[in-house]
Parts: sequence; C-alpha cells; structure tokens
Amino acid sequence: MRRRAASAVRWALPYWTRGKAGRETPADLFRVLYLGWVVAFCFKVLGASWDVSWHFRWLRDDLAPPHLLNSVGTAIVVALTIVHLYTGYGVDRTAQRLIQWGTGLFLIAVPLDLINHRLNGLDITSWSPSHMLLYIGTFFMICGVIRGWFLGAPPGRTRTLVLGGLFVFMFENVWFPAQHQEYGVFGIRAWDAGRPEAEKMLLDFAAAQMGRAVDRGMVVQFSLPVPDQVYPLYGVVAAMIVLVFARAMIGRRFAATAVVGTYVAYRALIWPILAAAEFPRSAVPVFLIAGALAVDLAFLIRIPVVRALAGSLVATLAVDLALRSQHVWASPPLVSPATMAAGGAALAALWLGGEWFLGRHRLRAAEESEPQEMVAVVSATATP
Repeated sequence: MRRRAASAVRWALPYWTRGKAGRETPADLFRVLYLGWVVAFCFKVLGASWDVSWHFRWLRDDLAPPHLLNSVGTAIVVALTIVHLYTGYGVDRTAQRLIQWGTGLFLIAVPLDLINHRLNGLDITSWSPSHMLLYIGTFFMICGVIRGWFLGAPPGRTRTLVLGGLFVFMFENVWFPAQHQEYGVFGIRAWDAGRPEAEKMLLDFAAAQMGRAVDRGMVVQFSLPVPDQVYPLYGVVAAMIVLVFARAMIGRRFAATAVVGTYVAYRALIWPILAAAEFPRSAVPVFLIAGALAVDLAFLIRIPVVRALAGSLVATLAVDLALRSQHVWASPPLVSPATMAAGGAALAALWLGGEWFLGRHRLRAAEESEPQEMVAVVSATATP
C-alpha cells in the first residue's frame, strides 16, 4: 500500500502546478480526474439511498452510517474541486465555475442543515429549504462535471458510457426529494397493516413535534408532508427536462430510456437488499420509463420547436397513464388531468428553452446537429 501510494504521489506531483482553466490536459490525468468524479458520485448515491430509508426507521443521527458513506464521496468531491480550481486541468472556465459554486453551495448547506435540525427537530421532509440547498449545490456540481467531460473526452464508446453514467447521477440527484413520497406510501400501508416500519422512538418524537397523538393522521402527515400534486408534477417537469438534456448531449437513440432504465434498475436492486436488512421499502418509479421513451421518440422529429411541443405532450400523457397504471399496485399520488396539463405546459416551456440553450452553447451531440442539407438550404435562402 505504501509503495502504491508513493508511486501515485510521484505520478501526480508534476501536475500540481497553478494554471488557468482550459489548459491542455494530458489524457491519463483527464481519465483519473473523471474516474475520481464517478467514484465520488457512487459513494454519494449509495449513501443517499441508504439515508432516505434510514430516516423512515430511526431518529436522525449526524454520524449515522449513511451520512458517513456520503461523507466519503463529499471528501473526494472537495479534493477534485481543489485540483480543478488550482491547476485548471480537465475543465474550461464555465465548468470550473459550476463545480466551484456547486461544491460551495453544498458545503454551506451542510452546516445550515445541521442548524436546522437543532432548531426545528426532526425535519423529515426531503423538501425543506436546507435539504433543497444540498440538491441544488450537487446539481450545479454535476453540471460542471458533465460539461467538462462533454468538451474534453475524446469521441468513442467510453465517452458515451461515462456521459450516460453522469446523467444517471444527475437524474438521481434531481429525483431524490421525490423519494419521500415513494417511501411515504409504503409507510402508511405498513401502519394500516399493523406493522409500522418506523421505530416507536421515531413515531413518538414526530408526534410530539406535531403536538398530537401517534395515530394514522400523524403517520400520514409524517409520511406525506407535501401536497399530492407535487409528485406527478415533479415527474413530468423536473424528471423529463433532465432526460431531454441527456438525450441531446449523449446523442444516441434511446439514451433517455437507458438513463432512466439504469436508475430504475438500481432502485429495484437495492429494494430487496434494504428489505432483507429490515429497512423501510419504497415504491420504485417504473412509470418514468414511459416518459423517457416518449422523450427518445420525440427526438426523431428534426424541427426543434415541433419536437419540444410534441414531445412535451406525449411525455406528459405517457407519464400520467403509466403513473395511473402503477397506482394499482404501488399507490403513488394521483392528480387531476388539469394539473397534469399545467405540468405539460411547464415542460414545453422548459423544453423550448432547452433547445435554444443547447444550440446556443454548443452542447448538442454531433449527430443531433441539423443535417448539412438543411444548413445549406437555410444559407442559400438567406443569401441575397
């Protein structure tokens, strides 16, 4: 171990020189930096997956195992951020700033969250301001990493696979707060069956915080603290717009479906593991695959405006129908068609903006560019 560590230090030391973002990065250093990001995000996803289940069973503990696992990922993130900021390797200026601000927001959110728990008690909801600041910081951080890899990685299978993996991490971060409802519906079902998953100490603490007895009403408020409209609207708007960017930047058919399919497969894999360890179970958002497939099919349309409008309509319908089908056995919240229509309108606005943004900042994969024939026709038309 000492010999390997010494060898790694000898390899890395010559690169430890101050430089501006965008400097030419040796291929081996570039691979190591982004391998580090993948490892860091793996720790964070594993810790986060365990953490949400943990908090539906026991009282919060700053040094709980899921927090420690997550902290390993955070330590790697901080180290990589310092390397990018000091050396300028592996990122352009925009990616560097995104990573810097994202990591900074995340590190600010950690003590704020601790203070929030000290002042307000349990704060079980994933939708609280301090928790949302954690997700927002991670969001900008991953945006910077995606941009850095997108611009710097050489073409090929590895580039595509890693980019897809980074979008899986992005999707997991964006979808994370919605897991509260996915655990909540099972928590209520377990209470109704007379086998509550939460420990008595946690239920007593939550009831005392709410100022009421431990009864079904308290369990419902504890398990589903936000309106029912939040979950399906979030699935239509937030989840689908991430997939739009994933499909456009990866540039492969069914890339969006692959991203969501990987995430759903991961959730399906850890479900029995958590259940075997007697941790609370959750609904798995299988319905999101229908929306992802709709996004992929929309990219067969070559006109961006038509693609955004038609894709938003089809994706909204697909998510709504698939969610209603899943409701039969998993009982996720349902809302009225009018509410879903509002979500579809919001998705259309974001998708149109995304089409402009991707083109403006040249973040669309090469194969997603407009055909050369169309470019030639436009140029000829514009010529006096």
